[in-house]
Amino acid sequence: MDKATLRDTVWDELESSGEARFPFPPHGRIPNFADARAAADALAETSEWADADTIKANPDAPQLPARRRALREGKTVYMAVPRLRDERCFYELDPARIDDDALDSAPTVSHVESHAEQVGPDELPRIDLVISGSVVVSEQGARIGKGEGFSDLEYAVLQGLDAVDDGTTVATTVHELQVRDDLPEPDSHDVPMDFVVTPERTVRTATPYPRPPGLDWSALSAERIAEMPVLERLRDERDAE
Repeated sequence: MDKATLRDTVWDELESSGEARFPFPPHGRIPNFADARAAADALAETSEWADADTIKANPDAPQLPARRRALREGKTVYMAVPRLRDERCFYELDPARIDDDALDSAPTVSHVESHAEQVGPDELPRIDLVISGSVVVSEQGARIGKGEGFSDLEYAVLQGLDAVDDGTTVATTVHELQVRDDLPEPDSHDVPMDFVVTPERTVRTATPYPRPPGLDWSALSAERIAEMPVLERLRDERDAE
């Protein structure tokens, strides 16, 4: 089954089963699901979570419980500015600079700008844990997103900035309906998952799939590079070598 068909199948199943949660419909997005908080709590039981001081997380609704828990545990959370459009292309949510009564609202899409500091490439620390949103995943760590490619691109940017490497843990939280065994082989730019966490179980994938080697410049149009200052910077650094 190809990626597009798998996405549609999972979106349909989440909707028809009643397991999808706001925002509706689940189609065309990283779908929110029942008991997403339980999946976040299960992720937080891992040693990799406990050891992480810095977390880069996607901004979508099903991973909001993980972002909230991270802040409440004193971890610094980074979220990408939409489409990496600004020179300071990441939001830094430092719980030491956020009032306790704002810790739940701070990592939401609608409030992050009010509580975060935007940081540029030179201000980004090493990331200990990456949390990704998914539409479909396998127990072997293959992942399919919503089809726009930004999650994998953000990871490649972090690679280019030496903020992540092959030893950085990458995890996703999903509903059981999103875990399937009929995914196609990942493309060369697809980032495999080390953990697939559902409300019912935690899968350490021991993924056989390699991490991407970095930015695939041949797949990036001049227009997309021009839209993202961080890509222009990394391109210029590459050309200067």
